[in-house]
Amino acid sequence: MTDKKNADVCIVGGAGHVGLPMALSFANAGSRVQIYDINEKTLATIASGTMPFVDDGAEAYLRHALDNDLLTLTADPADITPTGALVITIGTPVDEFLNPSHSAVKSSIDALIPHITDAHLIVLRSTLYPGTTEWLHRYLQECGKKTRISFCPERSVQGRAIKELSELPQIISGTSDAAVAEAMTFFAPVVPEMIEMAPLEAEFVKLFDNSYRYIEFAIANQFYMLADQAGADYSKIHFGMTHRYERAKHMPRPGYTAGPCLFKDTMQIAAFARNQFSLGHSAMLVNEGLVLYMIEKIAAEHDLANITVGLLGMAFKANSDDMRASLSYKMKKHLMMRAKAVLTSDPYVQEDPNLLPLDEVVEKSDVLILCTPHADYRDLDVKGKPVFDVWNHVVRPTPTEVIKGSA
Repeated sequence: MTDKKNADVCIVGGAGHVGLPMALSFANAGSRVQIYDINEKTLATIASGTMPFVDDGAEAYLRHALDNDLLTLTADPADITPTGALVITIGTPVDEFLNPSHSAVKSSIDALIPHITDAHLIVLRSTLYPGTTEWLHRYLQECGKKTRISFCPERSVQGRAIKELSELPQIISGTSDAAVAEAMTFFAPVVPEMIEMAPLEAEFVKLFDNSYRYIEFAIANQFYMLADQAGADYSKIHFGMTHRYERAKHMPRPGYTAGPCLFKDTMQIAAFARNQFSLGHSAMLVNEGLVLYMIEKIAAEHDLANITVGLLGMAFKANSDDMRASLSYKMKKHLMMRAKAVLTSDPYVQEDPNLLPLDEVVEKSDVLILCTPHADYRDLDVKGKPVFDVWNHVVRPTPTEVIKGSA
């Protein structure tokens, strides 16, 4: 692909967590893929054959794409291929007032309009506020464009995007029959199944899925705090609730619930519901409040002003390097106002210059908080230091400690 414009698909924002796994999946299926992204440092990392973040199996896919000349990278919008699919991975964020910020989508589209042609199929990939797909269709028509518009949301767990793209049903929607047909043809080589629906329905699928998970985790966190306040061991309660009991087997464990999607998407539903989505707001208060609950729990047992607290894990989820919207940083921010010192460590995160080696954090800390249950911390030798572990990951009961008197 010496000619950068000789591509079957251009992925806008393609160096990110949504775009890059998709780009590599299509390249692996034989498509000529172009990544357009303004982050030139990350583009250089990708061009060197190195993944800029963790995603299972991605390194081999990237090597294949580069070795077979199926991937080109550009930071110049003038290079965007004039035909084929134009995948846009910019979604709708929420602002400081927890309202959706439409300007992010509009500004990205405005920057692309000079390069959008009537030969493009535009595929919107990230979370959108309800009605955004139809709005974009009207907006581009007003700008004189006859481009087909589709919303086909990504639905993968961060870190397993390549694997799950080939396993999960793909939601397909479009603002016309032609857009739907083109989107189905586009995704057919890489997905196992497609489900067609209207754009508004597809937008709700993405938002409702993430809101449901956020509320699920809030229930677990609320239960944990109730049991803990009563002096009960919630890890044993959870085991009793779920062990060989089908109706509760999917009950999640408690933990710090955050990341780039769950909180944001729940707040978008709340805004759409004119702030009448009481379950969503309650979930936010519980999940965000767990951090403060744990700080008060520690303060009840230790003089925070005279101790050093070590935080283990700064990524928002286990075995990931993604620290976007991680509650570990909320924990750090609040503790820095109360503790003598706060030390942090994470075996995966690369972008935080304040991280220290794990051994140093354990050695220098008076109290440890397990913020992220990385596999590296399982059965960690904490040198006798108190560990506040809501995940029950470092020190956990064995089944024989829970199931007493069973055959």
